[in-house]
Amino acid sequence: MIKARVVDVNMGYGHQRTAYPLKDLAPYGKVISANDYQGIPKKDQKIWENSRKFYEFISNFKRIPLIGEPTFSLFDKFQEILTFYPKRDLSKPNFYLKQTFSLIKKGWGRDLIEKLKMKNEKLKRNLPLITTFFVPAFMAEVFNYPGDIFCVVCDADIARSWASLNPSQSKIKYLVPNSRVVERLMLYGVKKENIFLTGYPLPQENTKKASKDLGYRLLNLDPKKKYRQNYKPLIKGFLGDLPRKPNHPLTITFAVGGAGVQKEIGVKILKSLSLKIKTKKIKIILVAGIRKKVKDYFLKHIKHLGLKKNLGKNIKIIWEKNIENYFKKFNQALRKTDILWTKPSELSFYTALGLPIIIAPPIGSQEDFNKQWLLRLGSAIPQENPDYTAQWLFDFLESGWFAEAAMQGFIEGEKLAIYKIEKIISKKT
Repeated sequence: MIKARVVDVNMGYGHQRTAYPLKDLAPYGKVISANDYQGIPKKDQKIWENSRKFYEFISNFKRIPLIGEPTFSLFDKFQEILTFYPKRDLSKPNFYLKQTFSLIKKGWGRDLIEKLKMKNEKLKRNLPLITTFFVPAFMAEVFNYPGDIFCVVCDADIARSWASLNPSQSKIKYLVPNSRVVERLMLYGVKKENIFLTGYPLPQENTKKASKDLGYRLLNLDPKKKYRQNYKPLIKGFLGDLPRKPNHPLTITFAVGGAGVQKEIGVKILKSLSLKIKTKKIKIILVAGIRKKVKDYFLKHIKHLGLKKNLGKNIKIIWEKNIENYFKKFNQALRKTDILWTKPSELSFYTALGLPIIIAPPIGSQEDFNKQWLLRLGSAIPQENPDYTAQWLFDFLESGWFAEAAMQGFIEGEKLAIYKIEKIISKKT
């Protein structure tokens, strides 16, 4: 049954990855990208494109010695998340929010909302709109979208930019991943009745098999059986009896962000673990997403390190031209992944699948807060020097810490967000 219009933006992977599990709620399972739909006016597309290019430029510019970090820090001030304490009124709009609304009031996004209205008229139903980015939610409200407007939050804490100019008067409803975002939105002036604590929407193909996958994963993450001996009742209570042997080799998945930054870390991992890769003691999955340049970069260094024979066996590259095909392949790979190594993006919430996370350096204020959330959850560690991965990785494995982190993420993380969201938009709660 058709339940909602689902809208994302294809700027990086975060907002699209968040929308992917919600696509079954939309007509024909189709998610609409606010910045890249059929018939988008050129002036609208130009605004979106300039924003995307600037963000990717500044993300890559950060790596330049001496000037990179200060320049990025200056940009990050515009999207900075202020300290939570002391609790205070944070409803005053920031510069970025004012600029966004200035563009909207000049007509940015009107075409998108008018097209969505026409689609509703054909259905003779005003479907609720679910968007994974705040700008389309603002557009929908300014241009009088007739259905309910829902905005899915994809970070563990958010900047003032996520709430409208006048939050107490806004009808936008927020579907949020944790209690901190609930409290943060209230400090921004959003009415409590417009905030729903759902958790982050994870793909159903992973959540339905999460306990089974974790059972196999624990065997690889606890080679000395230290964690399993100490916490046998806990494991049995959540997972039942564990399998007798793993269904895959010890596997690390390293995911590069949407802007293509941090790909160098993947090469350092390969170099440090090259002996164990050659002796088939570990499998490495490198996630290039939809960026061919990143895939080619990995291929070049795999050949340079003398690991070409292992490609397609215990070295795998995930790359697809189509974003939806990429998500499908990535989600499938996660089922036999033991450790997810990534910057603390929206993938932080995938720890709820029972995945321990090695945190690559954060990029931006929101990722700093995602990192804090993961560390408080106890399901992640900041990466040590990737040049010495072969040393510290196996120290953590033999201590049983990765097994403990996997269980911690599984127990504490929310896995049923998609069902909660469906109930909320259907007004069943």
